[in-house]
Amino acid sequence: MTTPTIAQAYATCEDITRTEARNFYWGIRLLTRERRSALCAVYALARRVDDIGDGDLPLEEKAAQLETVRKELSALDRSTDPVLVAVADAARRYPVPLEAFEELLDGVWMDIEGRRYGTFDELTEYCRCVAGSIGRLCLGVFGHRPHPHAAHYADALGIALQQTNILRDIREDLLTGRVYLPAADLDAFGVELAVDERGVLADPHGGLANLIRHSAARAREWYADGLRLGPLLDRRSGACCLAMAGIYRQLLDRIAEQPSAVYDRRLSLSGREKLGVAFRALGGRAA
Repeated sequence: MTTPTIAQAYATCEDITRTEARNFYWGIRLLTRERRSALCAVYALARRVDDIGDGDLPLEEKAAQLETVRKELSALDRSTDPVLVAVADAARRYPVPLEAFEELLDGVWMDIEGRRYGTFDELTEYCRCVAGSIGRLCLGVFGHRPHPHAAHYADALGIALQQTNILRDIREDLLTGRVYLPAADLDAFGVELAVDERGVLADPHGGLANLIRHSAARAREWYADGLRLGPLLDRRSGACCLAMAGIYRQLLDRIAEQPSAVYDRRLSLSGREKLGVAFRALGGRAA
C-alpha cells in the first residue's frame, strides 16, 4: 500500500470527523487550521476504536481488531494507513499522550465484554477510559499554560461528557443489552430498567426520572471541575473546549428538565442550537 502524503492523511481524517462527529465538529472547527487537523486525526482514530466496539462482529474478531490497533500504535512511524499517518504527524507536532489511546482500548473492551457497574466509582473508571482519555488527547493538541491540574481538568470534562451520553442513551443502550447506570443507583431509586410494549422506557413510579435528575446533578459537578481548563487555553482552543462542553451541558440540562424526553428517542440539539453554543464559545462563554 502506498503511503499517503501528510496532507492526504489529514484530509481523510477531516472527512471522517466532518461526517461522524455530529457534536464535536462544532468545536473542532473553531481551532486554528494546524490544531484542527491534529484533533481530527485524534478523533478519526478514536472513532475507529469506538466503531470496533459498537459493530456487529463476533467478540473474538472485535478482540483481534483491538489488538491490531494496539500493535499499530507501537509502530506508527511505519504505518501506511492514512489515519495512523496523520496521528503520527500530530504526535510529532504536539505533546499528544498516545498512551491515552491504550486506555480508550481498555474502555472499549469493557463494552465488548458487556461489563456492568455496581457503583458510581466503578462507572467513573470506565468513563475515564473511554472519555477522560479523549479529554487528555485533546489537551495535548490544545496546548495550555503550565498548571499542575490541567490534565485532571481535561479528564473531568471528558467524564462529564460521557455521563451525559449515558443519560441520553439509556434506552438505546438497554435495547442492545448494555446498562451503564450503576446497580447501587438503580436500587436506591427503585428502578428496574425495562421497555414497555411500545419500546418506551418504563417508569411507573417516577423512580427513573428521579435517578436521571440525580445523575444530571452529579454530572454538573464534573462539568464545573472540568471547565476550569478553559482559562488555561488560548482563545481558539478555549473556544473549542467551551463549544464541545457547552453542547453536551445544554443537552444535559434538557434531559434533567424533562427526563421522559429520553424514554422513547435519542435526544439531540438542533443545528441552530449548536451554532448558538459555538458563537457563545467564541466569546468565551459556556452554554
